[in-house]
Amino acid sequence: MRLVFAGTPAVTLPALDAIAASSHSLAAVVTRPDAPAGRGRHLVRSPAGAWADERGIEVLTPLKPREPAFLERLEQIAPDCVPVVAYGALVPPSALEIPRHGWINLHFSLLPAWRGAAPVQHAVLHGDEVTGASVFELEAGLDTGPVYGTLTEEIRSSDTSGDLLERLSLSGAGLLVAVLDAIEAGTARAHPQPADGVTFAPKITVEDARVRWDDPAFAVDRRIRACTPAPGAWTTFREDRVKLGPVTPIANAAALKPGDLLVSRDQVLVGTATTPVALGEVRAAGKRAMPATDWARGLRIDSSERFA
Repeated sequence: MRLVFAGTPAVTLPALDAIAASSHSLAAVVTRPDAPAGRGRHLVRSPAGAWADERGIEVLTPLKPREPAFLERLEQIAPDCVPVVAYGALVPPSALEIPRHGWINLHFSLLPAWRGAAPVQHAVLHGDEVTGASVFELEAGLDTGPVYGTLTEEIRSSDTSGDLLERLSLSGAGLLVAVLDAIEAGTARAHPQPADGVTFAPKITVEDARVRWDDPAFAVDRRIRACTPAPGAWTTFREDRVKLGPVTPIANAAALKPGDLLVSRDQVLVGTATTPVALGEVRAAGKRAMPATDWARGLRIDSSERFA
């Protein structure tokens, strides 16, 4: 089939690689416009756009996919199907109607669970034991279209969102190409999503990533892993923001009040509503990440100081 791919961040690259290695023809890539990045705030191409540039594939960067110029170009390309992975913009009906097989979206959850922008982060945050990926037909609703196929993935107790998303992006790429193959062969069947089990996964904000030390240790652990690597879990110390890597709940440690610090040569413990957690990496503002013991040693933390 003749395809146009829609996607933006690095998580799309396994799908692009899988499509490039398939029997399908990739005519263009639709991605979000170049955005400022780095200290110089220079405009930078998205990972999906850069992938296409390296291969001489046309890149389309509409501010919004309802723009007449974009719709006209998409009609000229005349794709049979538009596979989507983390594109980052709502697609209007006027665009959905152009390819004869529609737009099909690789979404990183077992729909109808975790519809929305941050399915992997919410699965980790809420302590799900299993998640997966779904390929479904894009329609006007939020991740509501009929599903062509799914796969499952166990969530490990140490998984960060980054770990889990990396595995799902690789396995999901294979699922996406399998669905495209089935659509071309005329054997694909999409099934409506069940009405029960609908949950939503809105974008994780910076405020969501603030650690609540009066939560139980398991919830502190989940929040930090869910926000790793982005937007990055954080707390405050001496009125400055400090980013935290994954922690380890310590079941047999003496209780500490929420936010209280206990520094020893081998570890840094922080109190929660239940048992303490041992810090992993810590990154103070403007500094590199370092082991928590090195961070604490450099600051000579007083026994009365705490995280807030």
